[in-house]
Formats: sequence, C-alpha cells, structure tokens
Amino acid sequence: MDDEIELIRDGDGLAVIGDQAAVERFLVTEGLPSQALRRRPFRSALGNAAGAAQAGSDIAAQSSRWVKLTKESAQRIDKLGLRKSAETGLSTGVLKGPKGQIKGFVEFAKDSGPLRGNPAQLANAAALMAQLAMQQTMDEITDYLAAIDEKLVDVLRAQEDEAVAKMIGAELVITDAMTIRDEVGRVSDITWSKVQATPETIATTQVYALRRLDALAEKMEQKAKIGELAAAAEEAEAKARQWLAVLARCFQLQDAVAVLELDRVMDATPEELDRHRDGIRIARRSRLELISRSTERLVARMNAAADEANAKVLLHPAKSPAVVQSSNQVVVGVHDFHGRLGIESGRQASETRRWVAAAAEARDKALETGAKGVVAARNLGNGTLDRASSVKGKLSSGIADRARRLRAGEEERDAEG
Repeated sequence: MDDEIELIRDGDGLAVIGDQAAVERFLVTEGLPSQALRRRPFRSALGNAAGAAQAGSDIAAQSSRWVKLTKESAQRIDKLGLRKSAETGLSTGVLKGPKGQIKGFVEFAKDSGPLRGNPAQLANAAALMAQLAMQQTMDEITDYLAAIDEKLVDVLRAQEDEAVAKMIGAELVITDAMTIRDEVGRVSDITWSKVQATPETIATTQVYALRRLDALAEKMEQKAKIGELAAAAEEAEAKARQWLAVLARCFQLQDAVAVLELDRVMDATPEELDRHRDGIRIARRSRLELISRSTERLVARMNAAADEANAKVLLHPAKSPAVVQSSNQVVVGVHDFHGRLGIESGRQASETRRWVAAAAEARDKALETGAKGVVAARNLGNGTLDRASSVKGKLSSGIADRARRLRAGEEERDAEG
C-alpha cells in the first residue's frame, strides 16, 4: 500500500495534507519547518463549494500542516515539479511513494486527491492559502509587539492622539469578529456589518503613524551641530519604536479584516473569490511599499547621522557615540519590524567608532607629520649650519685680508718717515 499526500502551494506557503505519519515523514525528509493547521479552515473553505462536501470531509479527516516559504524552502519544493494553475496561481500535486518513504513522484491524475477536477475547490483553496499567509504574519506581529515591550499595549492605549484611540476601538471590534468566526466557522451578515467600516479608521491611523516617522527623519536632517543631533537621535530612538508598533498593529488589523473579507466573499459570492483575492494581494503589496518607503527614509537618515557623528568623534567624544548608539537602535528596530512584515531591508546598522580608535588614528597621523617635521627641521638646520660655516669662512678670510692690508700700509708709512 502506498502513502499519498496532497500538496498545495501559492506564493507564500505550502499546505501538506494527508495521513499524519506520511505528512510528518515528508516534512522531515525535506527539512521543511511547518505549523499545524486547524481542521475547521479546510472543512469550511473546501466543504462550502458545490459538490465538495465529501472532499472537505476527506481533508478534515486527515492531517494538515502549512510551510511558510523562504528562499531555501521554495528551492526544495521546486524540485517536486508541482503543476501550476493559470486560473488560481496555485501549484498542486499528489505525492505518492512506497509506505514509509513518500519520496516517489508527483501525480496529476484528475481523480486523485481531494482537490482534483473541481475549480470551485481550487478557488477556495487559493483563498485559504492567502488567509494562512496573512494569519502567519498576524502571529509574527503579535510576537514582535510582545518582544518590544510587555507594557507597550498600555503605552498605545495611553496615547492621546485621536487617530490612535480610534484604532484601539477598531481593534476591539475586529478581535470580536475573529473570535466569532473561529467559533461559528463563517462570517455572517451581522458579523461583517460590524467590521466593514473599520478599514478607513485603520488607514487613517496608518497614515498618521507614517507622518510621525517622517517628522522624526526631517528633524534629524535639520540638525547640524552634534549636540542637537544627539538630542534628535535620542528622541527618535524613544518615539520610533512606538510608531513602528502602531504601524505593526495597523497592518495586523488590516490582514485580519482581509481574512474576514475572504470568508464573507467565499460564503456570499464565491464566483468573485479569485478576483477578490487578487485585489487583496495587490492592496496589501501597496501598503507594504508605502511603509517601506517611509521607514527606509528614516533608516537612511539615522545612518547618515551615525556617519556624521563618527567623523566628529574626536571633537565630541561623548556626544558622537551617543548619536551612533541611538541611530543603531532605531535601525535595528526598523529591520526587525521589516522582517515581521516580510519587507526586505537594506543597509544594516552602523558600528560605533570608538573614541580610542579615532584618537589612535589621529595620533599616528600626528606622529607621521611630526616625523616629517623633524626631518625637515634637521635638513633646515643642516642647511643653516652649512650656510653659517660658509659665512664664517668668508668673514674669516675677509678679516685676514684686511689685516694684511693694514700691516702693509703701516710698513710703507714707516719706510717713508
């Protein structure tokens, strides 16, 4: 008897469905880290399609795990040769092999696997894969916010900014909707009516947070003196983390709304599911690009400040390292933030140029200059001595000649007298 597993891949992840032991052997063999998936999402997503009740039941009875695609894991999966659908963009296949191995070949027979030959199921599966990727990002943002500061939630809730306060209200509504969705298995008209107005509130808060980060970057650009730059860098270190947290929360809530939205479309207008999924993906990418531009500008300004401080470390041995340290904290924070959202970052944080190293460099230059000065002085001295000797010789010769002339004149006067 052969083992058989179903593989479903989109641009973000790979779902592996089958007997639990077979699924685990495949993942271990391929070296793919994964996370377990709850049965309800597969049952609701695939079981709702017309004629797909049995397929949904088959999947629900099996084990399912999801693999987040990285460059390395994608290369491992590429070699399996999954077949890509032009309509949904999904790559699918059924991997079969002798029992205990799952190392055979990918099969594409229409009657094999719970997703074969049903376009509606494939569309639902594509939406489900998009939801899984967004939920993974949501989980990572939760971990990111917890890692920043355990009291950060209290800090956000204490914000007096009206935009942030409204976001907190939208967060409560969306959280309730997600809880109901997980319990009921679908998004009803009543549930959706509660959350459909929240995207505007979240977008307003996102723009507000981006402007606050832009203001920090502009303030850094306006400072010329090291003392002022140090104060601006310290302020940026303190405030950038908070506004990055606000941005992360906004992005998390926007993904949550998208998850609910896909469920709603899947239930109400399934024929529009593929187009709606594509629209969500494009809108999500646009948000990431907007966030990336703003945060990268802040990173560039902080790195420029660090370079400027390094260049003046000898004149400002206390302020310059402080600028670099604050700049590095901001840059590291942005890179961590980027990683959680899936944004590729550029230049890494600067290394603080220690005052001792700069002083040693200046000392070496001074010694080099001093050595050249000694040689020059020695040459000048030797030239002076040579000239003095020459002058001395000329003076001695002139005095001797004059003496001889004086003695000759005296002898002539004595002879005449």
